[in-house]
Amino acid sequence: MPHVTIEWGEKHDNPVYQVGGKSFVFFRTPRPDAVDPGTGERYTDVVVFWVPSDDDKQAMVQDLQSPFFTTPHFNGHPSVLLRTSRIAELTRRELTEVIQDAWLARASKRRASDWLAAQQLP
Repeated sequence: MPHVTIEWGEKHDNPVYQVGGKSFVFFRTPRPDAVDPGTGERYTDVVVFWVPSDDDKQAMVQDLQSPFFTTPHFNGHPSVLLRTSRIAELTRRELTEVIQDAWLARASKRRASDWLAAQQLP
C-alpha cells in the first residue's frame, strides 16, 4: 500500500503500520482484555486492524467461528482483533482485503480515491 510508514513503540518492538500518521494495523502487546478462556493467559499474538464501520466490525466478529474477535476494551472502536496463530484460517485474498480495508479506513480521501482509481476498484 502506498504512503505506509512503520513506527515502533517506545516500550515494545511491535510494528505499527501507518498511513498519513494514522495507524491502520498494529501488533498489540499482551493485555488483560485478550486472554485464553481456558488458561487465563494473555494472548501474545494479537493484531489490530481498523475497519470502515461498526457494521463491518460486527459482520466480522459475530460468527464465533471467525478468527476475528473484539474485546470490551474495543467497544465503539472501529477495529477488529486477530491472533496470528489463526491467520492461516484466512485465504491470502481475505487477508489482503482486510489490510486494504484497514488502509482505506485511515488514508486521506484523496489517497484512498487515487489508490482505488489506480486499482480500478469501486
